[in-house]
Amino acid sequence: MRFCGAYTALVTPFRNGGLDEEAYRALVEWQIEQGIDGLVPCGTTGESATMSHAEHEEAIRICVDQAAGRVPVLAGAGSNYTKEAISLTKFAKKVGADGALHITPYYNKPTQEGLYQHFKAIAEAVDIPLVLYNVPGRTGVNMLPATIARIARDVPGVVGVKEATANLQQISDVIEQCSPDFCVLSGDDFTIPPTFAIGGCGVISVLSNIMPKETAQLCKAAREGNLKEAQRLHYMMMPLCRALFIETNPIPVKTALALMGKMDLELRLPLVEMAPANLDVLKTALKNLNLI
Repeated sequence: MRFCGAYTALVTPFRNGGLDEEAYRALVEWQIEQGIDGLVPCGTTGESATMSHAEHEEAIRICVDQAAGRVPVLAGAGSNYTKEAISLTKFAKKVGADGALHITPYYNKPTQEGLYQHFKAIAEAVDIPLVLYNVPGRTGVNMLPATIARIARDVPGVVGVKEATANLQQISDVIEQCSPDFCVLSGDDFTIPPTFAIGGCGVISVLSNIMPKETAQLCKAAREGNLKEAQRLHYMMMPLCRALFIETNPIPVKTALALMGKMDLELRLPLVEMAPANLDVLKTALKNLNLI
């Protein structure tokens, strides 16, 4: 299975310290109504680092249940402990997720050989399509193109990678070294058009939490070679995209969804609400696009 197009890295709505199921289901439903290509629960944007295992599993279950097969669900199941990653992946398969997204192990900084063995072990333990997630700015380790190509060649269950280095040379090297059916997804909203231009197939997006229809349209235009339309959509959304990263993700995107009336604004420490000056920037960007 190829995971192509615009996939939303879903935020996780909280209320009174717990998961807000009603708001979460409504968000998933709105995303599908707006034409999103796929959904990614329990990624970085979903605050998975602050969720218990029970909450993590519940968020995946709710997302799969609400999507009801209408769009693919690529469940975040990564961990810096291989055994834990396997456990989360088994649960994702059990409840019907279409694939699992796996971040490179964070903090313990494995070698390239360690990365290879980590993902190989997960794929051998669970028969479900896996997408790797390379985000050295978060994890402290960069999975090199040669390692990704080795995994893609040797481990049949690994079908793609989310490349969040924002380094087009590295993304190009990955595409060059992997087979044509290996799906390379942008992990940065800023690099959607150039990633498509060099052979990528989509994005796992923060921006599409707010503008799912337009992000999906951007991916469609880029995939079909409609450069003018892709550029129009890209630059139309860039001011909002910048505002969504003015503070640590997912603080601004959850704030934006709260301003749009999609959920309560509830973050978990150590994340805190936006500084007033940055909040003003975000509000201006949303107002300019008639989102609030």
